[in-house]
Amino acid sequence: MFQPNMFDSHHHLLDMAHKTPENEMDLIRDDEYESKSGTDIMEAPSGDDQDPNQRPKKKRYHRHTQHQIQEMESFFNECPHPDDKQRKELGRRLGLEPLQVKFWFQNKRTQMKAQHERHENTQLRNENDKLRADNIRYKDTLNNATCPNCGGPAAIGEMSFDEQHLRIENARLREEIDRISGIASKYVEKPMLSYPHLSPGGGGASRSLDLGVGNFGGQTGIGREVFGAADLLRSVSGPTEADKPVIIELAVAAMEELIRMAQAGEPLWIPSIDNAAEMLSEEEYGTTFPRGIGPKPLGLKSEASRESAVVIMNHINLVEILMDVNQWSSVFASIVSRSVTLEVLSTGVAGNYNGALQVMTAEFQVPSPLVPTRENYFVRYCKQHNDGTWAVVDVSLDNLRPTSISRCRRRPSGCLIQELPNGYSKVTWVEHVEVDDRAVHSIYKALVNSGLAFGAKRWVATLDRQCERLASVMANNISAGDIGVISSPEGRKSMLKLAERMVMSFCSGVGASTAHTWTTLSGSGADDVRVMTRKSMDDPGRPSGIVLSAATSFWLPVSPKRVFDFLRDENSRSEWDILSNGGLVQEMAHIANGRDPGNSVSLLRVNSANSSQSNMLILQESSTDATGSYVIYAPVDIHAMNVVLSGGDPDYVALLPSGFAILPDGPNNEAGEVPEVGSGGSLLTVAFQILVDSVPTAKLSLGSVTTVNSLIKCTVERIKGAVLCDTAV
Repeated sequence: MFQPNMFDSHHHLLDMAHKTPENEMDLIRDDEYESKSGTDIMEAPSGDDQDPNQRPKKKRYHRHTQHQIQEMESFFNECPHPDDKQRKELGRRLGLEPLQVKFWFQNKRTQMKAQHERHENTQLRNENDKLRADNIRYKDTLNNATCPNCGGPAAIGEMSFDEQHLRIENARLREEIDRISGIASKYVEKPMLSYPHLSPGGGGASRSLDLGVGNFGGQTGIGREVFGAADLLRSVSGPTEADKPVIIELAVAAMEELIRMAQAGEPLWIPSIDNAAEMLSEEEYGTTFPRGIGPKPLGLKSEASRESAVVIMNHINLVEILMDVNQWSSVFASIVSRSVTLEVLSTGVAGNYNGALQVMTAEFQVPSPLVPTRENYFVRYCKQHNDGTWAVVDVSLDNLRPTSISRCRRRPSGCLIQELPNGYSKVTWVEHVEVDDRAVHSIYKALVNSGLAFGAKRWVATLDRQCERLASVMANNISAGDIGVISSPEGRKSMLKLAERMVMSFCSGVGASTAHTWTTLSGSGADDVRVMTRKSMDDPGRPSGIVLSAATSFWLPVSPKRVFDFLRDENSRSEWDILSNGGLVQEMAHIANGRDPGNSVSLLRVNSANSSQSNMLILQESSTDATGSYVIYAPVDIHAMNVVLSGGDPDYVALLPSGFAILPDGPNNEAGEVPEVGSGGSLLTVAFQILVDSVPTAKLSLGSVTTVNSLIKCTVERIKGAVLCDTAV
């Protein structure tokens, strides 16, 4: 099932933060007033008919039958907040008045809320007891600390600089534990605020941020619609107790390195020949940071890049996105194919992420099956510095797994976030990895070598693009760029949420993730068509049955911008879209969600040229930034889309997205400079998802594979013919 929109948690946190005790009491009084039975209200005499000397009649209470209770319990499990229509229908079936049904559900919700609060209080007491025990243990360890050389009390003067730094850091952490213990004691008898986005399963478990150090299970990134990935991710275990002090030391050192890397100039960063980019001096880096995670392993090459941008999002929300695996993997869905938080060593202090420490694993991708993904096992550390700047750093933990052979190591990488006026932030991103990229297909070599594929520029460009999209989602007014059948802000938001899920589904299935098993069908070189099958069951957001995915990547001697404009234009769709059968395509709705006119969500209607065939609706999102472009679409049911446009829940609209990823082909010179996107050729990935059988247990037929193979090859030929012909003209 599709998880809640990644941006909804912002509203939830703000609402929780502004809810005062007086507000809560008002809510309780409203509940008490409305929880009277329907029988009582119907029998109460009116003001004119009531005799003031007559004692009020004793209220009669209606007892529901066991059958009625069972039916309402069953309905409550599916829908705890029925609307008027549902209450009327349920009352009709059970022989109850709609008011009686309404008050039963209100009472049931109040009962569940009370049970939930009692459960949270129990959890809070347990956490507090654990915190006190840890505090006593830390104090005993401190009191018994001895010098390793003489056996006496450790002397500060005999320590190395690093050891002194660690002692200072440990002392600060102990002070934080003492302070948090005091804070926690105030909440022992109070329910703790719920932060759903931090729960291991995505539910409403309490967040231990208010109590300091916690220990969580794995958190899987939201919307990762990959099959077989869960077992692979679970095979990576979290750190042992013996590893944790080493991880903390490594994280502190990585934070210092990231800040210096982000702020330093020459000679650490040197300009390229034409001053179009900057490169890291490996010799100067080795001198400046002699320790780190050790020397570069044999067979790996270094990639380092740095990029800055001003984005339309405040610094607190940016930090939350980076520290929440669900939001992080959603915002960077085109880069992060899979991600899991294995363990949270610290949740931060004073109600925010300052000092938060997480052990994670993630897989990074380029939207093509021809570029192998990069898997990393790393620690993520977040810290607020004295000048108000926040920093989030990642560093690989491969040294803790000596038996593993890594194809990619992540040296200190991450970003500095500086607060700017009016809700903006300045982000400086550093990306520094060591990788074996010999398996990259030849047509993608230049792109990967240039840094546009996995470097800082792509991370920043993607973040900037997503911040624009978020601003559009949060807008309550109908933008001047919106046209068509969208008549309300609710319909606009529902359509954007549906498009977001469509994009995430496409991105999770188009790359070379190790969770996928691509099979090459035919052809040679870059024109190979790769296919894989998925079984879709019990997923309301995807049609049930066997889904066949097919993808191919190839080079075009045309600029990415020209290819993007051609594919997103509804007027040229009939030139490449075989499924539209040459019908006239009309844009029914248009939502502009970025500065570039190519950033938009559209609802298209294909008016069939054959009168015997019904018209078809297509949801499409097109997006472009400085490192690449996407055109993603999916056929949608007309009735379901009407519900979405009226502001209904889009989570149950079944989608099978297909589309295109358009990347530049990299620099065209030997010096290795990064050209402006659009100055050379294009690397185009075409991907289809088709339901080939509505029965999930059925076997895939050879005819279905042949049909999909023909479909994708015919589409490729049409695109080549149309784009090259247009260029020649």
